[in-house]
Amino acid sequence: MSFRRTVGIVLLFALGQSSPVRAGDDAFFETKIRPVLANTCLRCHGTEKTSGGLRLDSRQALLDGGDSGPALIPGKPERSLLIQTLRHEGDAPHMPPKEKLSPQIVADFTTWVRTGARWPTGTTSTPATEGSSTHWAFQPVRAVKPPTFEGRDGNPIDAFLLEKQRLKGLRPTGPADRRTLLRRITYDLTGLPPSPQETDAFLADASPNAFVRVVDRLLASPHYGERWGRLWLDVVRYADTAGETADYPVPDAWRYRNYVIDAFNADKPYDEFLRQQIAGDILASKLPATASPQRRAESIVATGYISIARRFGFDPLKDHNLTIDDTLDTLGKSVLGLALGCARCHDHKYDPIPTRDYYALYGIFDSTRYPFPGSEKDKRPHEMVPLQPSGKSPEQAYAVAEGKPHNVRIHKRGDPDSPGVEVPRHFLQLFGGQAVSPSAGSGRLQLADWLTDPRNPLTARVMVNRIWQGHFGVGLVKTANDFGTRGEPPTHPELLDYLAARFIESGWSIKAMHRSIVLSEAYQRAGGHDDRNAALDHDNSLLWRFSRRRLSAEEIRDAMLAVSGDLDATPGGPHPFPASNTWGFTQHGPFLAVYEHNRRSVYLMTQRIKRHPFLALFDGADTSSSTGVRYTTTVPTQALFFLNDPFVHDRTAHLAQRLLKGTDDAQRLDRAARLLYGRPATARQSETAERFLRARRAEKANDGDAWAAWLRVMLCSNEFLYVD
Repeated sequence: MSFRRTVGIVLLFALGQSSPVRAGDDAFFETKIRPVLANTCLRCHGTEKTSGGLRLDSRQALLDGGDSGPALIPGKPERSLLIQTLRHEGDAPHMPPKEKLSPQIVADFTTWVRTGARWPTGTTSTPATEGSSTHWAFQPVRAVKPPTFEGRDGNPIDAFLLEKQRLKGLRPTGPADRRTLLRRITYDLTGLPPSPQETDAFLADASPNAFVRVVDRLLASPHYGERWGRLWLDVVRYADTAGETADYPVPDAWRYRNYVIDAFNADKPYDEFLRQQIAGDILASKLPATASPQRRAESIVATGYISIARRFGFDPLKDHNLTIDDTLDTLGKSVLGLALGCARCHDHKYDPIPTRDYYALYGIFDSTRYPFPGSEKDKRPHEMVPLQPSGKSPEQAYAVAEGKPHNVRIHKRGDPDSPGVEVPRHFLQLFGGQAVSPSAGSGRLQLADWLTDPRNPLTARVMVNRIWQGHFGVGLVKTANDFGTRGEPPTHPELLDYLAARFIESGWSIKAMHRSIVLSEAYQRAGGHDDRNAALDHDNSLLWRFSRRRLSAEEIRDAMLAVSGDLDATPGGPHPFPASNTWGFTQHGPFLAVYEHNRRSVYLMTQRIKRHPFLALFDGADTSSSTGVRYTTTVPTQALFFLNDPFVHDRTAHLAQRLLKGTDDAQRLDRAARLLYGRPATARQSETAERFLRARRAEKANDGDAWAAWLRVMLCSNEFLYVD
């Protein structure tokens, strides 16, 4: 039963609509039984207290019963002690003891027992955390040797893939043509199309290392970090505004955005990348006096990973608990591939993460000082962190700092006004539950060390999977943010472990992982359809061909700027926000602006509450929650955008002026096809374009307008919008 499905059912109840829940379904348990158990019964019959020897946190516990015998006899409510106690019948103990539950709740429990007392598979209120879980993702990364095939040497990645393809009876496609391959790799590594000059140079290079040289050139390009940094910003739900009711600007958030881009360009080791983002301020304080100011500033800015967590309500200080919840949810998904947020109100239903672990981690971030950009309550910005010692520089960062170290009490049912027992700060018990040292301050540095320990089974696997997904469109684990028991299992578990081990051995080099993947035969295969293969593997999960993908929103915008000659390649900086002393935004008058420019789309100002209209139209990342996978849609308004939007009209007008420098229509069309598609114009395309241009000129359109209209047709074609 998915969380989204459960929430949808609960909303139907709240709105008074007819319910789709049927007795005997998982939904019946989730909406009618579990909430009562969690909010009423487990106080006395859970992990902390077991009155009468009875626990009610699993179906087996009900069947085993307590001092009075089994509490549940499936199918027989009249003989089940549970139902007798809820009805307050006879000599049976009354539950709850002071006040009887409503007749409707008692009727629901009676129905539940009568229909077999279904309890969704794998669901417990208190997961077993003793010992190791048997789930694949919680096991140590294995040292795996690639399969061997007689007479075949090459990339180990292909050996793993070929083994499964042969077992399935699949015949992989041959290599892609060189134009297709160059367009594919250029978009993949930089998010931009190859220029006609780059295409011609690659086609003319007959050496066996021609593609390797292209890969190295692209990885060295500053545009590489803009493309792959954007993917990380998706995962950490980056935005330039706070997200509370007034959506206050965060003028210094851009420093974290640029830190991410620079880190990818410099191939910063992934373990160092994580350590700086989680504990960069602490690392900066430990630097020697001889360390450069830039090095110290970089570490402080990196903690924007934490500080950009969403703010809530009209008084974010009052609702700071929700900001910490958002931090933990993002930390779990981005680094560990686990939904930690599910343990906020109760022990995780599916993964072995008890609520105690959640609040042990919560205490680490509650011992951390977050910046606040402002609030409706006080209508003024709060101080940020200076990047240099006081008086030496006016620059500041939207960063975190150490607070007073302390533990927190469990928030019963997620409510901070209902405190439970105090929980010492520690890490997940699933992986040993190491306690935070009393001398470790907040514990963030210890947390960073634990996350990047090579023995951690998740960190390397999760990142390698993200890199794989960035090249093939789908990860070896399709649920990139969920490696837990409810996520998809890996299609190639041995390959995933092999790559994770190589990643660590390489010094956590992301660029080295790129090279391994894109130099494989699998990455360089042709696309196309094969009836026989499709019947055996319809979704291409075994990678017998290369799957076509649509360009991301950012790639579409950036490509239009590039081909029109309008792209400003300089890195972005701060946004032109209003002066902070004029801020008076409220929930009725929130901050709202769209700041446009011709730089890469990664540098666009991104709001939490009001998404950028173009990025929203073409399925950009959700700015309020971690986006592990972008799903694409095809809707009429996308085609209308290419026909009517002023941005497109400006680009095609400028591109038309570039083309009109050519001597005739045939030359101009060929130039346009090379810019947009990476190939010469075809005879059919030339014939169609000539008819179109002739008709527009007959309508008295000048050459610039006629060509601009035709270019809008070319831009909204699949060949421009998709990568083969």
